[in-house]
Amino acid sequence: SSGINAEYGGVLSLAEVDKAMRDILCIDNLFKAKPAIMRAFQIAKGCLKSNREIGGDYIEFLEFRYFLLSLRQYFEYWVAFKRVDEDGDKRISMEEFVAAKAM
Repeated sequence: SSGINAEYGGVLSLAEVDKAMRDILCIDNLFKAKPAIMRAFQIAKGCLKSNREIGGDYIEFLEFRYFLLSLRQYFEYWVAFKRVDEDGDKRISMEEFVAAKAM
């Protein structure tokens, strides 16, 4: 199947969303932005009241829109963070912060 989620119909797990970024959408830069994907997923799965029977680790069809909106925002944060984190240690030092101020 070329779509996402044939197993539960109407809901997606974080793993399915992650795999879709790589295999279906083929957006490598987004696939590598794991923190942005995870944060957007967490926001989406908590945005609407649900009567889920399969658990809270999935987003439903109506929450998918919130996932996409959140993903766009958090991906922009991720890109900005990566630009400032010059040494790639996933932390921003005072020197990196001051240097970024000039950007």
